Amino acid sequence: MASTAGAMPGVSNAYGWYALAVLVLVYALNFIDRQMLTILAVDIKRDLAISDSQFGFLYGTAFGVFYAVFGIPLGKLADRWSRTGLLALGLATWSAMTMMCGMALNFWQLGVARIGVGVGEATAGPTAYSLLSDYFPPRRRATAVAIFSTGIYLGGGVALSLGTALAGAWNHAFAPGTAPLGLAGWQAAFLAVGAPGLLLALWVRTLREPVRGRFEASPSAAIPPAREAFAAFARDLGSIVPPFTLVSAARRGPRALFGNIALLALVAGAVALLSTLLGDPVQWMALGIGVYAVASWVIALRGDDPDAFSEIWGAPAVVGLNVGYGLITMLSYAMSAFGPLYVIQAYGASPAQVALFVGGGAAAGGALGAIFGGMLGDRIAGPGHNARRVLLIMGAATLALIPFGVLLITDSLAILYLTIFPLWFLLSAAIGNGSGTIVNIVPARVRATATASLFLGSTIIGLALGPYMAGRLSIALGSQRLGLGCMALVIPLALIALYISWRDLVRRKV
Repeated sequence: MASTAGAMPGVSNAYGWYALAVLVLVYALNFIDRQMLTILAVDIKRDLAISDSQFGFLYGTAFGVFYAVFGIPLGKLADRWSRTGLLALGLATWSAMTMMCGMALNFWQLGVARIGVGVGEATAGPTAYSLLSDYFPPRRRATAVAIFSTGIYLGGGVALSLGTALAGAWNHAFAPGTAPLGLAGWQAAFLAVGAPGLLLALWVRTLREPVRGRFEASPSAAIPPAREAFAAFARDLGSIVPPFTLVSAARRGPRALFGNIALLALVAGAVALLSTLLGDPVQWMALGIGVYAVASWVIALRGDDPDAFSEIWGAPAVVGLNVGYGLITMLSYAMSAFGPLYVIQAYGASPAQVALFVGGGAAAGGALGAIFGGMLGDRIAGPGHNARRVLLIMGAATLALIPFGVLLITDSLAILYLTIFPLWFLLSAAIGNGSGTIVNIVPARVRATATASLFLGSTIIGLALGPYMAGRLSIALGSQRLGLGCMALVIPLALIALYISWRDLVRRKV
């Protein structure tokens, strides 16, 4: 079957590598747009009077909650409609909203723009992973996904240098009060990086759509008509986006409606309690929306598509992987959000120097770690042995604590810079194998939806909580060093969740 599929017109093995190169470029731009906020943090916090916890909210929660919530229906849409068309549409959306970040004049406007970026970027993961699983056979998927994941680190690294260069050039060219439209350098930088995405979206639309499950026993070239696909998408939105969740629940009967109302009341009570105890009500309201939306979707999925529910939420291997993956990303996202700012403020380093050594080291370490981790995962694992990939994730995450600890305790800026490469090498080896594992342990028909569930862990747990908690702890403890250090406590919890996933995979010999 694989040899026949490899010869399918328009989607050859060579074309798969070409498509992968385009997808890496898309993912790199995705993270440039996402990560620009960090290197420009000093100017943004000053101009918009933003605290560390508010910055953590903007970087993580505002983006992450809506990225996760919309990732679910968009993931299911990718299972039903043109994946290349959906990716192009999402790319155009997040690029336009990145430009809107450059027009923000206060915390709230920037928050709304970040939400828009999150909604647009929610198309990238599910569509790309689903495409890659049909461009490449199972024995090469983890490698392909790992190469795709290098876009995270290449984009994140480029964002630091690019943001510094663009903002610096703009501020140098225009004296205060003389810039066109009164734009500050950080605003001009957002406008400049958002525009190319609109052109890249046209290129993405030219990619050829591979047959779904082309390397499986029963590939299917059938794609429902666009009207059917978007009608189903609207129903999926109703099952996850408040307040339409109540309408969706009511259609399933009084019991479902009362259950959803009880869920809403429980989440609202938790939000009120956390807001009273910890403050920052916007953080907890946004997170509450995300938790309620995801829980509503999971309940609806159980009734509407029990097979998909069983493959995703009924499998300890998938749930354990999603939770463990998400906890590891709490640490990585906290470092992404506050690492550059920590070096600038604690060591007095210049933004340009931080962009070069922190951004460059993270980009190189992350990209090489993702590729090496994916290749190693493919070498040691195979059909019936995906549990070995989970062991690789656990080992890499544990070893990452060594350079992370050195980074936080050293007083030497040179030693700190030397820890960046191994830290991100190990973190990316862990994270890259998580996505490589998920596409190999679920059936082809639910891959995009399962990938969206994986991103739930990395966004609701990792992105929505990691940066905020690091910022909050930094304020409470009076030290960014201590605030970041506390994030290491999530790794033991991640190992417990991953052990559950490993044990289930061993038992089922998946």
